[in-house]
Amino acid sequence: IVFIVEALVLAAEKGLKVPLVYNCGGYEKVETLKLLEGIIDIYMPDFKYWDEKIALKLSKVPRYPQVARAALKEMHRQVGDLELDDEFIARRGLIVRHLVLPGGLAGTKYILSWIAKELSPNTYVNIMDQYYPCGDAWKYPPLDRRITKEEYEEALLAAKEAGLKRLDERVERRLLWLTF
Repeated sequence: IVFIVEALVLAAEKGLKVPLVYNCGGYEKVETLKLLEGIIDIYMPDFKYWDEKIALKLSKVPRYPQVARAALKEMHRQVGDLELDDEFIARRGLIVRHLVLPGGLAGTKYILSWIAKELSPNTYVNIMDQYYPCGDAWKYPPLDRRITKEEYEEALLAAKEAGLKRLDERVERRLLWLTF
């Protein structure tokens, strides 16, 4: 990280003017994020799981929910809610991505409620529907199937009930489903 920060500072001094985006899985140390304060314009983390046991089983990461919550709070503290310019281009802020998993494994309702209460109801959230089972997923029902239309609609409803005001509308407009 230190070398990346040094390179970004040099690039900015030489005229780099684009917003700098930090795209990550949400499993970031707060100490690392503090090194990026004032350098990163847009944080784009995932918030994958609410339940620690599920996170450990599926991604082999200890304490994922606790680490991710602390990281997202720090990111939001640094850059706040997403700001768009007159041409609707993101300039600064936080964009949280969440992939809905089959059978409610991700804890979507809890994640969305936490975002609204602990970060801001104006947090920009991309609720993703593109889970696709691959590899050994067939061994771990319900991960052996895609999400249903109903599961996705429940996620959107949970976001609205939580009070989130800025959902990625491109996803809401494309509720066309192919089910096999």
